[in-house]
Amino acid sequence: MIQFNMKVTFLGTGTSSGVPMIGCDCNVCTSIDPRDQRLRSSLLLSIDQHNYAIDCGPDFRQQMLSNKIKQLHGIIYTHEHHDHTSGLDDIRGFNYFMNQPMNLYLTERVESAIKKEFAYVFDENKYPGIPEVNLINIHAQADFVLCNGTTVTPIEVMHLRLPVLGFRIGNFSYITDANFISEASIQKLKGTEILVLNALRHEKHISHFTLNEAIEMSRTIGAKQTYFTHISHQLGLHNEVAPNMPASFSLAYDGLSIEV
Repeated sequence: MIQFNMKVTFLGTGTSSGVPMIGCDCNVCTSIDPRDQRLRSSLLLSIDQHNYAIDCGPDFRQQMLSNKIKQLHGIIYTHEHHDHTSGLDDIRGFNYFMNQPMNLYLTERVESAIKKEFAYVFDENKYPGIPEVNLINIHAQADFVLCNGTTVTPIEVMHLRLPVLGFRIGNFSYITDANFISEASIQKLKGTEILVLNALRHEKHISHFTLNEAIEMSRTIGAKQTYFTHISHQLGLHNEVAPNMPASFSLAYDGLSIEV
């Protein structure tokens, strides 16, 4: 049994457009309930005095400031879509105050995409003050170890035709941007006590689980408690959807923290 203390903080629980969505005046996007105001999906793992972000999208700077994160020891990437990678430039503050490069845990495919999106970071003639990174390649079929010694098990899922990595640490698992999980990956998730899973909306979507699909997948996995994330404005108001959730299921919201 892995022995560690971990706190999980939801930095963002929204979909790629965020909530409120630009130009929308629906009842969710105009809600004053802070639980309806969702930044792009990201998670903070605080493990024995070390902090790791899962993904760093366009709201990364705001998320770090809002949660008063003074140290970050690494970023773990699920996949290369813009809403999960585009905040990389804002690691510079951590580079400066921690006086070290940022560890990036990523597949070769994600590394290739980041090198294109942030070509200046990897230029031979580096401009002063650009982000400093330490690339650590991970693979879908192999566990990897964080810099504090914590073992992470990747869980490959599918986002339509794009492979995406979920992650399991002990009895906690995180999966975002999925609409299919193979039997082999489900077996890796068995025994998870706390599961985070994407649930975009009620209506069928080409590359994301609906709320009902996510509930059924969680039941197949057998998680004791499930939190839903990567939520769009189309799911509805938090205070209307959350009370009608089945037992052991909850809507996550930005700033929610849980102890694992």
